[in-house]
Amino acid sequence: MNTKEHYENHLANYYSWMFGDFDAKINENRRFFQSYNIKPVSTEIAIDMGAGCGFQSIPLAKIGFNVKAIDFSKKLLGELKNKSNGLNIEVIESDILKFNVYSNYNPELIVCMGDTITHLDSLESVRELIKNSHEILLKNGKLVLTFRDLTFELKGEDRFIPVNSDDGRIFTCFLEYQPDFVKVFDMVYEKKKGKWIQKISSYKKLIIPQTVIKEYFEDAGFKIEFMGIENGLVTVIGIK
Repeated sequence: MNTKEHYENHLANYYSWMFGDFDAKINENRRFFQSYNIKPVSTEIAIDMGAGCGFQSIPLAKIGFNVKAIDFSKKLLGELKNKSNGLNIEVIESDILKFNVYSNYNPELIVCMGDTITHLDSLESVRELIKNSHEILLKNGKLVLTFRDLTFELKGEDRFIPVNSDDGRIFTCFLEYQPDFVKVFDMVYEKKKGKWIQKISSYKKLIIPQTVIKEYFEDAGFKIEFMGIENGLVTVIGIK
């Protein structure tokens, strides 16, 4: 199953629930943006690539950005619409690599957060995204990327990762490592009429070394303002 099918047919049904308290996640990202002094300066236009249900778009809009929220998942964008509560967010259903869709917005900020870039089909696609982001950003504009560091292979039982659970649902991931990607099995157990029903779907995530991302940023013309890793999540902020 490709990534879009995996989301629309399986993961989108559980995505926001996976992260627990929705408002807590919004506030976490708002603190993230504040801590890196990310705020409107010129056009006030921010593009959120892989916006999903709004974990980045909503806090960006709350701090004053006019957000263009781009995602291929109709279900997740529908959830974003329902939760945006009149905020200045335009929802765009599209592949994030289709730069012609949003190349004329004159953004001062582009974010691609969560684990979005590992969903791309190749490292060349990652390079293309970074290069094209640099081209459409205004001078002194910023690109913010976060992604899961998958370069350290988990072994044995460590490949089973509990995600979230409650009285009626259990979500676990299983990881299967290949040379260039990790195959992720999202396993959900839901209680229906007193019986537990199993649902499983899988998709691939790219393994992206930090050295490669640094090279792509610099080759595109970005000055790296920040690069670090915390709790397995790599953050890179580049300025044009």
